[in-house]
Amino acid sequence: MRGLSLIVAAADGGRFYAALETAAAASALGRPTRVFLQGEAAALLRAPVSFDGDPARRAAGQPDLASLIAEAMAMGVRLIVCQSGMALAGMRASELVPDIRAGGLVSFLAEAGADDQLVVF
Repeated sequence: MRGLSLIVAAADGGRFYAALETAAAASALGRPTRVFLQGEAAALLRAPVSFDGDPARRAAGQPDLASLIAEAMAMGVRLIVCQSGMALAGMRASELVPDIRAGGLVSFLAEAGADDQLVVF
């Protein structure tokens, strides 16, 4: 089945949330799915994870960002954080959400299948 590769290109919690929802939905349909947090977006994976929309999501019965990350990863969604973005945000690997892989854009694109769909958020 055709894979889905998503790039989150801005440090915007709402966009990251939407990318994770899309990734989880694709994974539920059996599609191999990866999410790459590029540049400043790397800071979105600094533990403890949260964003301004969390209270509204919880009030509406939806998972907060940290819970959605855990759910997506449990469904097989692979999360990769940009090494350069981590440096830009002054982050160390020890500050990341557990089980997140650090990598670069070149390796992310190199691992994409020839028929994979690429979406940028």
